[in-house]
Amino acid sequence: MGHWICCLCSRVADSLMLLLVLALSCNPSTAATASPSAPHIKPSYSFGRTFLGLDKCNACIGTSICKKFFKEEIRFDTWLSSHLKLPPSYLLSYSGNYTDDAKSWRLVDITRLTSKYRHDRADKRICTSLLKTKTCSLERALRRTRRFQKWLRAKRLTPDLVQGLSSPMLRCPSQRLLDRIVRRYAEVPDAGSIYMDHLTDRDKLRLLYTLSVNSHPILLQIFPDVEGWPFPRYLGSCGRLVVSASTRPLRDFYGAAPEVAADLALQLLAVLRSMGTNDLNYFFYFTHVDAGTFGVFSNGHLFIRDASTLGIIDKEEGSQLIDGQQEYKDIFSCLTVDCQSAFVSCNSIREKHSLVMVCQELLPKLLKGKFLQPVQDKIDSFLQHCADGLTDDQGVNEAVAKLAELLKPLRSCDSRFAYRYPDCKYSDKY
Repeated sequence: MGHWICCLCSRVADSLMLLLVLALSCNPSTAATASPSAPHIKPSYSFGRTFLGLDKCNACIGTSICKKFFKEEIRFDTWLSSHLKLPPSYLLSYSGNYTDDAKSWRLVDITRLTSKYRHDRADKRICTSLLKTKTCSLERALRRTRRFQKWLRAKRLTPDLVQGLSSPMLRCPSQRLLDRIVRRYAEVPDAGSIYMDHLTDRDKLRLLYTLSVNSHPILLQIFPDVEGWPFPRYLGSCGRLVVSASTRPLRDFYGAAPEVAADLALQLLAVLRSMGTNDLNYFFYFTHVDAGTFGVFSNGHLFIRDASTLGIIDKEEGSQLIDGQQEYKDIFSCLTVDCQSAFVSCNSIREKHSLVMVCQELLPKLLKGKFLQPVQDKIDSFLQHCADGLTDDQGVNEAVAKLAELLKPLRSCDSRFAYRYPDCKYSDKY
């Protein structure tokens, strides 16, 4: 009898121990302490419509790449840290990562068309000038404007619909250029038509808003890199953010080795040459250049990183707006610039315009003190002739040609220049 009672007590004790273990395993705090290797639950990301600018649509750029953001197939560099926080919203650009398969990632640039401060000022200007209030529905206010009402009725984008907009690209517009914008506008399904029938009212407002604030993403769309144009690839927009292929700004290479500096200088001159003479008979010119205007891909290839200051003159059709017509101004003319800013006359643009600016602003910083004498003295002399060439077209062209001939043998052929290696080993072109 005593033996049976002992066995029963033992079984009860075992049952109590089992219940205790089960209870402990059901307690999250106790389980976490007992099992340090428990799987980490991935936090969910929260964008907020304000950060992306979606709260301002349809006074925005587009929504073609929003799904990539929300599916975490576009990540900011800060997301690679343990905190996974979004970067500050006041920055003009961000470095990010992009994937199509969640396995391989590539670098991208995520940019705003203008600073958030300027965006906010423009939004307030729309409300105060159009509706006399401090806050308003931007879309409702812009829809009431005379210009947008003309856009709604228009079947085709014509020069009178863009007159007075501040974008250099539209200072001297041709019908051929405007047709190209409509036909290649990437924020809508491709219709391949010069007529705006495939654009909804929302699409028209987004296109007009983009052209009014900054034409950079439109240039990337209508002159794509896959056709040989020197622009980074346009990947899409979400709200007021644009995503494009990543480049490092030229300023990062001011301290580069002599052979790298020589290679980039030659590429820069070649880009300017191609923008002046190309198969489509468009003449591209810069209204301003700085160290961020040009960028370099990881393979060493130089591209135009910021196209916002590019103007276009159609050498085939010419401008279809006389200079007097450009003086028309409305709220769309003033979204990012002073409404009193004067337009540059189309007839005043010279082919050497961009070359002179680059010789003044960029090439001296890139090539200064890089080479031994007497080569460095010759480079400096040619750059000075080019920079002083505002009154001498022939002098600028000669100085640039001599500079290019001097730089060619100074560059090298190795894997640092992947965009032309190993081709340079077997070609006289390099």
